[in-house]
Order: sequence, then C-alpha cells, then structure tokens
Amino acid sequence: MNIKELLQQTIDSNASDLHIISGISPTLRIDGELMSIPNSGILTSELTLNLIKEILSSEQLERLTVNKEIDFAIPFSDKARFRVNAYTQKGSIAASFRRIPLEIPEISKLSLPPILNSFVNLRQGLILVTGPTGHGKSTTISAVINEINKTRNTHIVTIEDPIEYIFKPIKSIISQREMRADTHSWQVALKSVLREDPDIVFIGELRDLETISSAMTVAETGHLVFGTLHTNSAAQTIDRVVDVFPEEQQSQIRLQLSNVIEAVFSQRLIKAEPKGRTVAYELMLGTTAIKTAIREGKSHQIESILQTSQEAGMVTLEKSLAALVRTGKITLETAQSWSLRPQELTRLVRTL
Repeated sequence: MNIKELLQQTIDSNASDLHIISGISPTLRIDGELMSIPNSGILTSELTLNLIKEILSSEQLERLTVNKEIDFAIPFSDKARFRVNAYTQKGSIAASFRRIPLEIPEISKLSLPPILNSFVNLRQGLILVTGPTGHGKSTTISAVINEINKTRNTHIVTIEDPIEYIFKPIKSIISQREMRADTHSWQVALKSVLREDPDIVFIGELRDLETISSAMTVAETGHLVFGTLHTNSAAQTIDRVVDVFPEEQQSQIRLQLSNVIEAVFSQRLIKAEPKGRTVAYELMLGTTAIKTAIREGKSHQIESILQTSQEAGMVTLEKSLAALVRTGKITLETAQSWSLRPQELTRLVRTL
C-alpha cells in the first residue's frame, strides 16, 4: 500500500488514528482499540521512511532529520484531513496520523452536555478543556467556537500546532495561525494577539508558563479564551496551572486565575456498548465558591464543591460515568476502569 491507500483505509474504517511503525503492520485505532490492517504486511524501516516521505516537503524532511520529530497537517479528501506527528523510534522514522473530519460537529451530536451551549454567550474569561491525548478536546472546543461563529459577530483568532479543524466564516471573521507556517513561536503569537482585535482566542495547547500566563492575561483584558491541558480533573487542572509558576508568584497567579476562570471541562472518550465511543466528563463552573477555593489555595475542596453544586450545573466524573452505566451505554467494568473514585461510582450507580 502507498500512503494514500492507507489514509483512505483509515477513513473507510472510521478510524481515529493510523500508526506507521517499522516492525509491525500499519495499525488503525477504531473505537479506541488498535487493529492491524489485514493483509498489509510488516513494515521495514525503508518502507516506513518511503511512506512518510510521500507527504513531506523537503523543508519538513530536513526539520524531521534535524529535530527527530515534526508536527504538521495535510489535506487529503473531501471527507477528512490529517494531523501528523512524524518521529524517530529505535533509529527509524515512524508516524501517527489523526483523522480530522472536514465538517465541524455540533455540540448536540457529540453527546456533550447542553450546558456547553451557555459558553457560546460568554464575552470574557478562561475556559479550559482537559483530558488525555486523543480524547476529543479540540473537537469539543471547535464545536463551541463554531456555534459562536454561527450566532455572533466576532473576530476569532486560533493559535495551533498544527491547525486542526478549518473554520469557515459565517457570522464571525476567523484568523487561524499555525506554528512555523504563520508565526515563529507561541510566545510571539500570544504577545501579538491582543493587537489583532480579537473577541475569541483559542490556544491549541497551554504547555508552559509563558502560554498559561499569556492566556490569563488575554482573558483578563476582556476576551474569551479557550485552551486545552492534559490533566484528568478540575482540581488537578487548577494545581497544574498554579504549580507551573515559581512559588513566589503562585499567590498572585491564584488570584489572577480566580478572576478569569469560567469553566473546566474534563472529558474522556470511552468504549460504548455495543460499539462506538461515548463521552464521560467532569464539569466545574467558575462560581463564587470555586473562585474562593482557588484564590485561597484550597483546590482540595473543589471535589466536594462539585458534589454539592449540581443545581448550578456542575458534574463529577463519577456521576457522569454512573449515568452512562444506568442507561446501558457503558458497562460497570468500563466505568470502574476510568473512575478516579471507584467506591463513589459504585454508590452512585446504586442510587441514581
């Protein structure tokens, strides 16, 4: 197979990812499970390199050779494009391809809670979508941003590495900036974004002190900011944001974060029954109680606040998992494997 045939197989199989690694057959991830492509043969280092070379420019190949890894995106067909990470492993080139549909899904079609529609009307603040890699964080944010695009006259600026979903202007105007292609660094892009007259800013990943600090500054100056983090819960997200700063700055950062945080939405894509995947999530909203806990450095209280603030719309991961079990969408065993507090999950399954 050539690379185009492998990517077409990825689309035809409704797979989320394609892995090309020497020593094994080309492998797809379908509904969260890895499966080799039948009759595709074992890849050698030479075959793997040749497959990846088919989609690399000479400049990208040079960067891969020098840096040992590279992120980029490629158009493919009228149904999908792909985000690609090419990298070196055991001295040979490998690649992971993430399928990105061309059509941005609606919030209601992603099994997301309806309360996410309320984010569309926010004018300022910071919304963080968190969870493991490959669990739909960018898709969730893109769905919310595209709803803003449909309903409000705004200027939306995205800073991504690489650009994933392509937005088509409807009511809003949209500027999408990609690392290296459109800007030299996250720091430069975030420094200049305030001069670009944005209303909405989407930062593809809050990865370090500079990007997190810039995101909060943009939110403080009256803009709505979306960003992603690789954390597993709302409390862990707050701790991660604060702990990235030196200790002498953390008190000020907690105050700054408490002023801008609007929501933390932590999600998982979980194997559903009998097939497919569904979303389990935790939702923290920036209520007075949450802001006080952040400001006073009491993130350990966030879990209990979530449990006692259901009327405000907050949801714990265990409550979300329990609801999926009760409706038959996932098994109890699957829920327990994803739960952070299995005993609480078992209690909720019995009482919901």
